[in-house]
This record gives sequence, structure tokens and C-alpha cells, in this order.
Amino acid sequence: MIDLHTHSNVSDGSEVPSRIPELAAAAGCSAVALTDHDSLAGLAEAAASAARVGVELVPGCEVSCVKPKVAGGARVSGSVHVLCYFVEEGDGPLQDELRALRDDRRRRNMALIDRLADLGVPVSWDELVAEAGGEAGVGRPHFARVLVRHGAAEDIQDAFDRWLADGGPAYVPKARLEASEVARLARASGGVSVLAHPLSLGLEPLVLESVVGELAEAGLTGMEATYGAYGTDERRLLATIAGRLGIVASGGSDFHGTFKPGLSVGTGTGDLKVPDSVLEELAGRRP
Repeated sequence: MIDLHTHSNVSDGSEVPSRIPELAAAAGCSAVALTDHDSLAGLAEAAASAARVGVELVPGCEVSCVKPKVAGGARVSGSVHVLCYFVEEGDGPLQDELRALRDDRRRRNMALIDRLADLGVPVSWDELVAEAGGEAGVGRPHFARVLVRHGAAEDIQDAFDRWLADGGPAYVPKARLEASEVARLARASGGVSVLAHPLSLGLEPLVLESVVGELAEAGLTGMEATYGAYGTDERRLLATIAGRLGIVASGGSDFHGTFKPGLSVGTGTGDLKVPDSVLEELAGRRP
């Protein structure tokens, strides 16, 4: 059993990177991927922990993408994220883009602080950094927690619904890449790419298959079918689509710790079981 989708406090998770392999080992995983948003900074710490507990660490990240144009008038209503695997810290095409995205993240955070102040909800950079455990990981979940603490929201979900979600009064857009470009960059950096939680695109199955098919032609290696928050029928549908397209049906919990309660490393909501063979398939498609 493996888990190829987890987050630490390097991005928007609540646990330190070293804790991810520990939780994977406790769940009985043979391997776990750390896939922080736009960052590979937690990999060294996680790798040392993985070596101690006897779990294979798969180096990775998750990249937010532009919503693709869909033929026939259909519209992508949700988020588009691509997971990249087997990419280490250092120099490389994807690594260079990740640095640019992190620079833009800081710009966005500062703009979000200003926007909230204009709305009468002052939030300081220092308290956000304290919440995130460092400057690099500051993101909207940390804003949400601070807003709850200030009494501006009842809980994290309410903070997003009331202030931070796309289209909300405090929403500030961030730089995003095309999903096809992320697939290309991952391959150019020696890695592979997987479309995360594909149902979040909000597309009907046939339209989703068409969109994913175009991404596969552009170099996408797989998509998440066995996803932590999906039910049996949804997982079966996605695995069938992946099979028809000839891409890998991957999977993972999307663990964020306390930022996404109810999802555990390795087991998701309790019934997740991604087989070791998925990692073998992905590794076999590396350039």
C-alpha cells in the first residue's frame, strides 16, 4: 500500500515534513509521496525521516494550473492541479518554474493582507508566519485560521466561504501554468505528471475523458482515480477512463492534517488502498 498525495506545513498542511513518513509507516505504507504546493523544500527532511522508519519517499510537488478550454461549451468549474513525481530540489526546468511560482505566492500573500485590511479585517504578516511555521509555507489556509482567531469566521471553511474562496471579497489570483506545460516541465526534469482529484474540474465523464485525453497527448502520465475523498463508484469510473486513455490510474489521500480533517495518510477516510504497482507503473514511464 502507498500514498502518493500528501502535504506538510511547507505548503498548506499542518504537519512538519518529517511527520509524513512516520504517519505512512504507522498506516502500513511501503512508500509515500510528499507533494507540497509549488515546493520541494520539505523533501530533505522527509527523506531523512523515511530512511529512519523504512518507508520509500517519492519526491514530488503539486502545481495549480490554468483551467483548460473545453470544446462544446462545457466549462471547468473547479480547480485544476497536477502532481509531479521523481523531481528533486536543485536546478531544472520545473524547479525554475516552482521558484517563480513561490515568488508570486509571496506577492499574492502581501496583496491579500492589503485586501483584508481594506475590508476592515487586519491580519499581520508575523502572525501568518507563526501560524505556518515559516514564511515559505504561508497560504490561504493560514489566513483562514488567523481569520477564525480574529472572530471574522466561525471555522476554516467559513473563512473560505466568506472571504477567501475564488470570487470572494478577499480573493487575490495567483500565477498559474497550463496543465500541459506542467506535464512537459515534469518530463524535462526527469519526472512524471498526474492530474490530481480530476472530479474537481466539475465536468461530465465524457467531457472529462476528452480533456484528460488531450493532456495525455501532451505528456500527462496519469490521473488520480483512487483518491482519498472519492467513493467506490467514482474511483471505478476514473480507473476505467484512465485505462481507456492508456494512462496510470494513480491515487493518494490528499492529507493536509488538521486543515482537512478526516483524511489520514495511507487510508484517506478509512477505505483507501493504493497498490504498490501504481508506483511501479509511474516509475516505468519516467523519461
